[in-house]
Amino acid sequence: MKHISILGSTGSIGTQTLEVAENNGDIQVTALAAGQNIQLLEKQIRKFHPVLACVWDEDKARELRIKTADLPVRIVSGMEGLLEAATEPSAQIVVTAIVGMIGIRPTIAAMEAGKDIALANKETLVTAGHIIMPLARERGVRILPVDSEHSAIFQCLKGEDERGIHKILLTASGGPFRGKTRKEMETVTVEDALKHPNWSMGRKITIDSSTMVNKGLEVMEAKWLFGVEMDQVQVVVQPKSIIHSMVEFDDGAVMAQLGTPDMKLPIQYALYYPERRFLPGERLDFWRLNQIAFEKPDFANFRGLLLAYRAGKRGGSLTTVFNAANEWAVNEFLNRRISYLDITDRIERAMEEHKVSDNPSVEDILEAEAWTYELLSGAGQL
Repeated sequence: MKHISILGSTGSIGTQTLEVAENNGDIQVTALAAGQNIQLLEKQIRKFHPVLACVWDEDKARELRIKTADLPVRIVSGMEGLLEAATEPSAQIVVTAIVGMIGIRPTIAAMEAGKDIALANKETLVTAGHIIMPLARERGVRILPVDSEHSAIFQCLKGEDERGIHKILLTASGGPFRGKTRKEMETVTVEDALKHPNWSMGRKITIDSSTMVNKGLEVMEAKWLFGVEMDQVQVVVQPKSIIHSMVEFDDGAVMAQLGTPDMKLPIQYALYYPERRFLPGERLDFWRLNQIAFEKPDFANFRGLLLAYRAGKRGGSLTTVFNAANEWAVNEFLNRRISYLDITDRIERAMEEHKVSDNPSVEDILEAEAWTYELLSGAGQL
């Protein structure tokens, strides 16, 4: 029996992780953590019987305690509760599916407690990769990627010497606005941006995918996960999302991982690595596929990707500012307070005004996040 804790259990990755657990029947969920959706969290608690559940908001936690008074589960809240969920003693793997930089401290706590990490919180490596990767080596814990692209790279590298990597080919669908100009995107609405052509994801990551910021975050994540430079990670637009990513080696060989766009595959692979198990669902049919097309990314019209490369190459606290500015701007866009193109404009503004710290501590990272939010909250209209 495998014991896991899930941070972000009511989100897209969290709910699919629970589906994987249910389908396999030999995973015990020992802890769950969510933001505010206590209706769904209560259903998850009753179905999977964790010993601990965390709700970020204490008022919601108090309400959930009443709802689950008949169950042997302890309800906690806030960052302290999240840290408890990340370090629940019997958990062997912690699935970090929580969105945003809030995931940094729980991930570090889980690693220090000797837990393997099934990583779906890309912000952790984007902002604190220089802390996370050495800590993983020091503690002897595994970081198992859950993002479909990084899982694909991870699978391509199995049995290979990572020193032989020449280039990582990180695929992107191009999102719902592939081929459009900035002029054509001036009138994009929230509803338009939430229509991803291939993947079913949470609202924030769907917006990030549409701006190509998500791909920029993935480039930075790949740098840390696989020990390469930013220039060794090349984005390739592959609209059908059939090839999930590729690795080119020094001898010119290219390894690729293909499959239908289904997040349960990388989730299950991370939970059971190195074992592969049967996964129900649609299979890739090459007789029907006919062809796979590729395109170069459009850096001119999708400036989020260009800014991500700039932030990743400079490093230090600039990656935190890039990420925090995007989180702020996406939230403002989803709440219809800024326009779609304002998202990347605000990221660029914050990056230009930030004084970079080269080797930030966790406290420095959180201060850079707070600085970014303060800057943009007082910025008004650009």
